[in-house]
Amino acid sequence: MELLNLQDEIKLESMKLDNGTVIEAEAFEANQEVFIVTEDERIALPVGEYTLEDGRILVVAEEGVIAEMRDGGEEAPAEEPAQETEEVEANEEEMSYATKEELSAAVEEMKAMIEEIKAMMSPKEEEMAEEVKEEVKEEEVEMSTDEPAAKPIKHSPDTKPVDMHQFSKGAKGDTLSRIFNKLG
Repeated sequence: MELLNLQDEIKLESMKLDNGTVIEAEAFEANQEVFIVTEDERIALPVGEYTLEDGRILVVAEEGVIAEMRDGGEEAPAEEPAQETEEVEANEEEMSYATKEELSAAVEEMKAMIEEIKAMMSPKEEEMAEEVKEEVKEEEVEMSTDEPAAKPIKHSPDTKPVDMHQFSKGAKGDTLSRIFNKLG
């Protein structure tokens, strides 16, 4: 019960970024979690610098965690942007899209590899195809003999009717005898 009361007491502050996005945090200060609020869910705020509507700058160094809050007029220390820039550039290299030239070069390289593999396989494929053709011809020769593979099956139904033995022909008939008479 006490845990539920503690959770009810947590109040989140909401602020808007300069682009109108609503964000929430328990408190807008360093080492606090911060989230983007959508209709359905809360999403951790990605790494970067964000300008709030009141002009302050929110810096997120680790996804979803506030690194620092500073006024819009302040300049960041010289070392931090250099490190952040290097990290951002490394991330951009990992996540950048390929250009048309890079894609066409990669496609041409793949085509060359495929052709090389085909060239290596072609002599082997021809030999294997000839072996298969020879085997098929041998099987055709074996099968083409005049003898049938099996004797034909003939159907011979019984043409004689089966006589049913009738029980107690002259009796008035009990239940069992009437059933046998109807069957016969």
